[in-house]
Amino acid sequence: MTNPDPFSAIADPNRRYILEVLRREPKTVNDLAKQLPISRPAVSQHLKALLDCNLVSVQSEGTKRIYHIHRPGFDRMNLWLDQFWS
Repeated sequence: MTNPDPFSAIADPNRRYILEVLRREPKTVNDLAKQLPISRPAVSQHLKALLDCNLVSVQSEGTKRIYHIHRPGFDRMNLWLDQFWS
């Protein structure tokens, strides 16, 4: 099964905001929800979409789940975009 389209995933402004925050430092769902005008479950759904297309990864630290940018997912997007300038 192929991964969902990352370009569709980043079309949502909340997901782009989440990526911008995670670019600066890893965060939990609760940390992200405090910075967005959407519910914690909605943030979790957005993170799942970003996880499904490999733009973020998650690591367990005790009882916390810490979300990070997953660089290989962005590398794949960059490879596709770079073909237009080579």
